[in-house]
Amino acid sequence: MVELSQFQLDVYAHKILNDYDAKTPSGIFKDKISISIEDALRIQFAVTNLREQRGEEVIGYKIGCISKDTQFKMGLTKPAWGRLWKHELYSDGVTLERSNYSNPAMEAEFGIILNRDLKPELVNLDYILDSIETIHPIIEIHNLVFNGNPPFGAELLANNAINAGVVMGKPTKANTNSEITDLKLIFDKKIIDTWLDKKWPYDMLSEVEWLVKEQDKIGNILKKGNLILTGAYGLPIPINDKKLIEVTSSLFGNVSANFKYK
Repeated sequence: MVELSQFQLDVYAHKILNDYDAKTPSGIFKDKISISIEDALRIQFAVTNLREQRGEEVIGYKIGCISKDTQFKMGLTKPAWGRLWKHELYSDGVTLERSNYSNPAMEAEFGIILNRDLKPELVNLDYILDSIETIHPIIEIHNLVFNGNPPFGAELLANNAINAGVVMGKPTKANTNSEITDLKLIFDKKIIDTWLDKKWPYDMLSEVEWLVKEQDKIGNILKKGNLILTGAYGLPIPINDKKLIEVTSSLFGNVSANFKYK
């Protein structure tokens, strides 16, 4: 596959951002364009530059596709990652306009806030644990739209791993003890997905070291105060016409969001 030229890269980045702003994400892939995983990440970086130039601020990163099964379906050989944006971070109990999203789909997961910059040469599980300030239950919002040809890994990455926002619950102080928790995704008081017997810290932090090393490859580090979404255990689930979205964890608390329909 031929690498995109700088001109093509700029055209694709502007188109992807324009589509995102217009609430019609991934329109460029309706033309069934074919790009490499490497070029998809270059596009994501170019879109990031455009968003920062207009005053938006990156506040952290998400990890996605942590299961080998999901990676296979997406045509990936490792997890995915994307950037989190300050103006798309919401507090527990927020009310959001359904019309601001395209096929909004939710994941239940955990987020961590870092208490220091992470040095790639030092990173291991103990180092990561010592670097966590707080843990939060998370609702991750996605625009679940794929217009290209499967597998969708490159389309996913070019579109910032289809992240469209984060609702963050109240903090819990990190600890180094091995503990067990559950995690539930609930739509309008009906449990949609459940994960049991998840181990803290091993299950939740399994891919953070990978993210640190991936960022190091592009000259980036995870910084003090960054929010890191540690990865969901299932695929995003569309809300369709549902209004109340909740994520609950017996160990790390709950978070909710309401979607308003015009």
